[in-house]
Amino acid sequence: MSWLTADGLAAALVVGGTITVGLGWRGAVLLVAFFVSGSVLTQLAGDPPEGSAARNARQVAANGGAAAAAALLGSWPVAAGALAAATADTWATEIGAFSKSPPRLITTGALVPRGASGGITVLGTVGGITGAAAMAAVASLLWPRGLAPGLAVAAAGVVGMLADSVLGATVQGLFECGRCGARFERSRTVCHEPVRLVRGWRWLDNDGVNLLATLVGAGTAALGWRFAS
Repeated sequence: MSWLTADGLAAALVVGGTITVGLGWRGAVLLVAFFVSGSVLTQLAGDPPEGSAARNARQVAANGGAAAAAALLGSWPVAAGALAAATADTWATEIGAFSKSPPRLITTGALVPRGASGGITVLGTVGGITGAAAMAAVASLLWPRGLAPGLAVAAAGVVGMLADSVLGATVQGLFECGRCGARFERSRTVCHEPVRLVRGWRWLDNDGVNLLATLVGAGTAALGWRFAS
């Protein structure tokens, strides 16, 4: 069982080291909680082919980059909010894989194939909320100043998860084979012929959406913490 590719491991060491430098051992524990829980759920879901569930450098940076930047600024609530958003999205995706009901597009309610960006299920959404709450609980236990930012972190996780789905359903690039109509999320895919863009921005892929969602989570935590303080 491999959770990281070689370049993913290098990126994880950079992200982990940055968070540890900025927030100390508490930040490192929070990062480990996100990584281990998400990786275990990915393995349990078992959807990807053998070995493809391992995270690469782009995926590590997309999920942990915002938290690392916040850690360098010394902002515990913002870093926790970014990781809560990444956790909620991961839990929603992996737990949603067990749903007996097909996913629906968050923007229109239309049925979409399993794994399609922007598709949500009730089970997956509940799983994501649970993941956000779990990270908020861990953050509260680790909070170094005696005042737990739990509510702000939980809200950041849920808002980031929803932002991920909305972005995936609207601006993430979606491509289609002109001959058979099969749809893909990678611009370099060749089906019967090279695919063409039918929705969203060509340059915005799933990793980009994940990064934006963690930034939304970070911003939500910052606002929530400001109002709570």
